[in-house]
Amino acid sequence: MTATTAAPALTARAVLLDMDGTLVNSDAVVERCWRRWSEKHGLDFDEVIEVVHGRQGYASMAVLLPERPMAENHAENREMLAAETSDMEGVVPVPGAPAFMASLAGLPHALVTSADVPLSTGRMAAAGLALPEVRVTAESVGASKPDPEGFLKGAAELGFDPADCVVFEDSEAGILAGRAAGMRVVGVGPRAARFGPTVHVDDLTGVRVADAGEEGLRLTFG
Repeated sequence: MTATTAAPALTARAVLLDMDGTLVNSDAVVERCWRRWSEKHGLDFDEVIEVVHGRQGYASMAVLLPERPMAENHAENREMLAAETSDMEGVVPVPGAPAFMASLAGLPHALVTSADVPLSTGRMAAAGLALPEVRVTAESVGASKPDPEGFLKGAAELGFDPADCVVFEDSEAGILAGRAAGMRVVGVGPRAARFGPTVHVDDLTGVRVADAGEEGLRLTFG
């Protein structure tokens, strides 16, 4: 059963969805790729993995190797994206994600992910999840989460004020980005609980979405 904290229900005009850790469990791939990167650079993997969730690869590299030229981070990020896109072993939906996505059909929602188009398309397909019509990917933004640019762009593309949107996120960077955008945040999974989301759920099995008419949509948890 999904555990929740803080709020029994939320109303919103639109929902903005992170992908990795929120809709798709890609931890196995992420850990394989970043473990290789950690070994290459002589870094402690446990410290590296605490940084990388939610951020674009180049932004994680900038945190972990602060003295390195950004051009090198972007170059290695392209290699990282290619490696992740070619490895779909172990990619599965987060529990409850298929039913949750089905319940959003016809309601305003968007994917806001730090993955690029090939990686997000591949992982959603591997998890058996339909891609939302509106998608904000790595190619769409100039700054990585925790910058709020992606969520603000998602709200704008859907045509709603940020305060009328609810974000679903799993990582510290993503939760900070959602809050910086002025949005309420549903934290999904074990990473999310300690970063102060508006509501926390273990997974998506207990999340319900209903058309609330003039109020937009209604989210309930439990």
